[in-house]
Amino acid sequence: MVWILEAAYESAGSMKIGITCYPTYGGSGAVATELGLELARNGHEVHFISYAQPFRLTQFKDGVYFHEVKPNQYPLFEYPPYSLALAVTMHEVVRREELDLLHVHYALPHATAGWIARDMLRASGQDVKLVTTLHGTDITLVGQDPSYWSIVRFSIEKSDRLTAVSSWLCDRTYQDFQCEQSAIDVIPNFVDPDVYDRDRYAGKHVLGSPDERIVMHISNFRRVKRIPDVIKIFHRVQSELPARLVLVGDGPERQAAEDLAQRLGISDRVVILGKIESVAELLASADLFLLPSEQESFGLVALEAQASGVPVIGSAHTGLAEVIEDGVTGSLHAVGDVDAMAEAGIALLTDKDRWTAASLASRAWAVENFATSRVVPKYEKLYRDVLGLSQPDDTLGSDAS
Repeated sequence: MVWILEAAYESAGSMKIGITCYPTYGGSGAVATELGLELARNGHEVHFISYAQPFRLTQFKDGVYFHEVKPNQYPLFEYPPYSLALAVTMHEVVRREELDLLHVHYALPHATAGWIARDMLRASGQDVKLVTTLHGTDITLVGQDPSYWSIVRFSIEKSDRLTAVSSWLCDRTYQDFQCEQSAIDVIPNFVDPDVYDRDRYAGKHVLGSPDERIVMHISNFRRVKRIPDVIKIFHRVQSELPARLVLVGDGPERQAAEDLAQRLGISDRVVILGKIESVAELLASADLFLLPSEQESFGLVALEAQASGVPVIGSAHTGLAEVIEDGVTGSLHAVGDVDAMAEAGIALLTDKDRWTAASLASRAWAVENFATSRVVPKYEKLYRDVLGLSQPDDTLGSDAS
């Protein structure tokens, strides 16, 4: 299936870019989709290649195409070979649409499929470049599985360029895979300040009474997010002030969260909303965001919270240290130290002046360092570099160093 949304751009300097990501609820898919949409706004032609429509690709956009990958359900295959079907679809799209490069997000299986597609094309005389962006658990969790380690290492080394969303993840990649790749470009995740703007949304959601402070957590509810810690932190917070916990998302740890809230006697103060595609308006209603994860390579949702003027309490010694200004836009604490995290949250929520300062600093920090207009040109610069194209001044701007 192909959606042809608009004719291809023919403006000078435009590129034809294929993007592959996981289309489901999660940070890597969100970043990849927002990147593609912004690239299209900048005049490039973007082709998403995946097994389903990315969850943030919700409406027609000029210059955006979607190509669905359909693995064969042949009875011989106990598990449909998605990686091979993806490689074939990539090959077909690049050949037919004459794409300049493939940008794959999350190493497995996308970098592997991209490598296969690129080499198939080169064998027939058509060249395409392969850029791989590492997002986190593809290196720190899935990539460490002995069943996948060697193919992950091989695939990322075969990429023409590698990027990582944080210096923390870059270091982990070198440490865990001893990559021979000469360099990994660190390009952080980004946020649209116009979308994640607290002042844009009038009033609060009806999530609690007017005197309650809203504590929020958004994730895919996997074990690495330490959802029980979220519940325990909130349990301490609500014992000191009127508060309500709003959980957004779904996943394997959701039931455990509900059970723990019930055992602690706070289930009536916990609202579980499930998956919601657009969270900007919800974040604008929050007073505090909790992200006590075991690992975070970056923490996109923490950035979105800060852009919305919401201080964040998170885990130290992770990629969050590059997103949160400890003691300014929130605070960082040892993984599992729920008492320290709760105390930090209570201190913010019970001191109006302190909370206001942290809220304003959060917004300013996010806009100054991670605005879309600052980060996306870095990808455009990388693309042109790997393709050997000139770097037009009007594309790079002063923030694309």
